[in-house]
Amino acid sequence: MKVGLSYADVAMVPKYNNIASRTLPSVATQATKKTRMGIPIFAANMDTIIGPKMAESLVAVGSIPIFHRFYKDKTALVDLVRKYEGNCYISYGASDLGELFTFLSEHALQPKGVCVDIAHGHSIMVEETIKRIRDRFETLEIIAGNVCSPEAVMDLVHWGADAIKVGIGPGSACTTRTVTAFGAPQFTAVQECAEVAKKFKVPIIADGGIRGSRELILALAAGASSVMIGGYFAESEEAYEVGRGLFRGQASQAFQNDYFGGVKAGTCPEGVSKVVRLASRCTVVEMINEELLAGLRSGMTYCGAKSIPELQEKAEFVQITPAYWS
Repeated sequence: MKVGLSYADVAMVPKYNNIASRTLPSVATQATKKTRMGIPIFAANMDTIIGPKMAESLVAVGSIPIFHRFYKDKTALVDLVRKYEGNCYISYGASDLGELFTFLSEHALQPKGVCVDIAHGHSIMVEETIKRIRDRFETLEIIAGNVCSPEAVMDLVHWGADAIKVGIGPGSACTTRTVTAFGAPQFTAVQECAEVAKKFKVPIIADGGIRGSRELILALAAGASSVMIGGYFAESEEAYEVGRGLFRGQASQAFQNDYFGGVKAGTCPEGVSKVVRLASRCTVVEMINEELLAGLRSGMTYCGAKSIPELQEKAEFVQITPAYWS
């Protein structure tokens, strides 16, 4: 039986620093195989996180919005995709492909790509979904997930994914691990998945468990090209526009009641709902610039890294005990 580590189990060893200022490291990264992004951060494609204000703020700081797939009013989604045409992704599940094809063709929309959004992404449904999208829309980029094993990454690469979301269970609103006993500690999952994905130049998006700049740095150093953040951003003004003080997993009882009229027979919720308050730095722009990126650049200087690839090359990790925090 192997040991898996979470972000809380790991620290990094400082390296010689030849960087004159903490403002100098570059935080640009690959969003997908085909697309560069100014910062290594996505906002979670969740109904209580992403909305018009969030999208505007993300683009302003160099990120790319990924819109969720549960808009009751599709006109709102059409308007958003038109506004950010060529610079946004839209999310769809395996059962929604007919709707996706109709949605794109009827409205003549051209998003950058599609996020195939399934809780257990290493599945025949994802395989068939990716292949059908590829057959119909050759130029659309495909972000696929979620997975947490090297075997899953290998398959998604071969099926045609341009980026892969890694993380089953680490999100603060997710209870998959406690309900099903399945998942993998996120640091180990990212490290092992990135090792495989790197061989094919397919970026990894570390999805879940980011509580601040510490986890951001560890995820990137472990091999992720970017991270996806939900709960941390739920305290922002932009998320309040759509969540109104609520943050919930898309497998939660509340979410399923709202969108599907209840939990499907024979299944159980794998998420929770939380009431959140506005953070002291309450806009996403402030959270990203003054906390996440400031902490990331500082951490990069402790590793003597001028770029994210150099951070990954130089990173040395140690497993820690609870005494580390005392």
